[in-house]
Amino acid sequence: MDLLPEGISPDSGPLCWTRHGEGVVGWGEALRIETEREERFVAADERWQRLAARMEVDDEVRLPGTGPVAFASIAFGDDPGSSVLIVPEVVLGQRGGVRWITTIGEHDRRLSRAAPARAPGTIRYSDGEFPTTRYRQAVAEAVRRMRGSTELSKVVLAHDLLATTSEPLNSRYLLGNLGRRYPGCWTFAVDGLVGATPELLLQRNGNEVSSRVLAGTAWPHEGRTQRQLMSELLGSAKNRGEHTYAVRSLADGLEPFCKELDVPTTPEVLRLRNVMHLASDVSGQLDPMLAQNGHAGLLRLVQSVHPTAAVGGTPTAGAIELIDELEEMNRERYAGPVGWVDADGNGEFGIALRCARITWHSGEGSRARLFAGCGVVPDSDPDTEVTEAEAKLLPVREALEGVR
Repeated sequence: MDLLPEGISPDSGPLCWTRHGEGVVGWGEALRIETEREERFVAADERWQRLAARMEVDDEVRLPGTGPVAFASIAFGDDPGSSVLIVPEVVLGQRGGVRWITTIGEHDRRLSRAAPARAPGTIRYSDGEFPTTRYRQAVAEAVRRMRGSTELSKVVLAHDLLATTSEPLNSRYLLGNLGRRYPGCWTFAVDGLVGATPELLLQRNGNEVSSRVLAGTAWPHEGRTQRQLMSELLGSAKNRGEHTYAVRSLADGLEPFCKELDVPTTPEVLRLRNVMHLASDVSGQLDPMLAQNGHAGLLRLVQSVHPTAAVGGTPTAGAIELIDELEEMNRERYAGPVGWVDADGNGEFGIALRCARITWHSGEGSRARLFAGCGVVPDSDPDTEVTEAEAKLLPVREALEGVR
């Protein structure tokens, strides 16, 4: 990220997908593909495949992420479902000790290290479209309905928070702070949406696919050691049930495309700086026939598993209907798929969590919209869910504030 050039518009760049110092970053905009509503996945996949097929490519490295690459950020919901794929003019990648640079057209391949991004000055927080008080009420209503009906097992509700800075907010500043504090997460930036997600929705490399499912959360409590928190999380019926829903929904979406699918029966605990999550790594082998005829490209696979129960609920249709009714805001691309795809249909997509959308800027300052959500089940406590959401906002708040 230190090689990303300065002066990129906060609205459009940079483009980034990195973890543990590996991944791809890009800048410039050779092509932009915008799609919307229910057709957003298929339309994006078809337009990207047609574009990639017409390109003359000189690729001596032949690794996933070399050659033509598109960075994508897909809306969570169908309506309005405004989504984007951006093909950068320059991509810098690193994997397994191999570093490469890809350019479209004639570009200078020399790289220079940019000056450190400046802090955004004073930060003021204010209510977003759906503030905490109404979020608590929505959680309570969701709990009431689930207790009175056996048709819905889980719904994921989210709320937002606005941050206004006194100085322009450089995306590089936010990316750098998140990457240093959360090296095990996938740090991303696409079209002004910047974050560090711990959840890998789907990775495709040839006929191999994998996913890291997270659901079930604990956070630091006074008087509790990490070992105690881990034990309580693993022993929590509420969190284990929530996790089971998420893993099953991911597996159900992948099974029609796979000849083999390995789904763990017991989760592990993923420890981050601010929270702990129950985690399961799912892996599989695609049906070769589906992979060869283009029906198992990464964007098509992502469509089949989105939204998982981790960000939607169970069953999906009923949960989404309740989200639309109770969640008084447009999620935009929060909790939607975000990542990159190459010309062979390989790539990586995460779920856009722990993120901020830079929505406005001027010569004097910037504005960013932060998001956080929680899985709500019949025995959820609204006050506890509010506290959990606050813990999930902390990574981006600290990154904005430059907390070391």
